[in-house]
Amino acid sequence: MKRLIALLLLSAAVLAGCASLDERQRVWIFQPSDRSWGRGEDIAARMQEVWIDFSSRENGEPARLHGLWSPHERLEQDPKAPVLLYLHGARFNVVGSAFRAQRMQELGFSVLAIDYRGFGKSTHTLPSEALAYEDARAAWEWLARRYPDRPRYIFGHSLGGAIAIELASQVDDEAGTLVEGTFSSIPDVVSSYKWGWLPVGPLITQRFEAIDRVARIGSPLLVVHGSEDRTIAPELGRKLFEAATGPKRFELVEGGSHHNTNAVGQSQYRTALAELFGLR
Repeated sequence: MKRLIALLLLSAAVLAGCASLDERQRVWIFQPSDRSWGRGEDIAARMQEVWIDFSSRENGEPARLHGLWSPHERLEQDPKAPVLLYLHGARFNVVGSAFRAQRMQELGFSVLAIDYRGFGKSTHTLPSEALAYEDARAAWEWLARRYPDRPRYIFGHSLGGAIAIELASQVDDEAGTLVEGTFSSIPDVVSSYKWGWLPVGPLITQRFEAIDRVARIGSPLLVVHGSEDRTIAPELGRKLFEAATGPKRFELVEGGSHHNTNAVGQSQYRTALAELFGLR
C-alpha cells in the first residue's frame, strides 16, 4: 500500500492516459496472485472446493470464482447454525486465508471463502473495485440459494473488509457483518502513511469508500483491529466504526498485528459474537 503513493506521483508525472494510471493502481492495491503462505495449504486440503459461475455485468464476460467450503458439524443438525462468507485481503489467494477461515469455523460458522477474479484459480483478469464487489455478490447469492433459511454473515479482512461493507450495504438478508484490520477508504490509508501529506487523493481511482457505505448496513456490525497493526492504522478501523449507525461493537485486540489479530483475539471474537449477534 505504501508503494501506492510513489506510484501515484510517478504516474501523474509520466502517464498521459488515465487507463494506465487506473490499471497500475489496481495491480498495487490488489496484488493479485496465486500465492499462499504458512500452513494454509494443509488446511485448504481438508476443505471442499467450490466453483461459482456467472455472467459478469461489469465486463460482459463469463466469470468463474474458486472457493473453499468448510461446513461446521452443526450445519446439518441445527436449523439456526450460521454460515459465513469470508472475503480475503490483498496479495494472497484464498488458500492463504484458510487458517482464518478455520478459526471462524471453530467459532461455530460454516465458512465459504472465495478468490476474486485475478486470484488463485478464479478467472484470470485484472481485478478492480467494481469486479470485486460483483464477485462478493455472486458468492453471497450462492450461499443464499443453498442455505436460504440459515442466518448468513459476511466477514472481510483488510481490503476484504471494504468489500464486505459494500456487500452488506446492498443486501438485506445478512444477519451480521464482521470486518478485521480494515479501513475507512483508500485515500485515508494513503494519508496515514509517511508521505500522506502529499495531494495525491484526486488521483486515486480505486477508492473503496467504505465510510460512505457503512451507515447503510442494516445488520449488527463488528469491527476488530489489532493494536499493533502497521499496515492499516487502528484509527482507520475506529473511524469506520464511528460512521456506522446501527448496532455495533469495536474490539481492539492488544498485541494483534495485521496478520495475527484473528488468532490473538479469538477469545474476544467469541465474546463479541455472543453479545452482539447472540451466537454461542
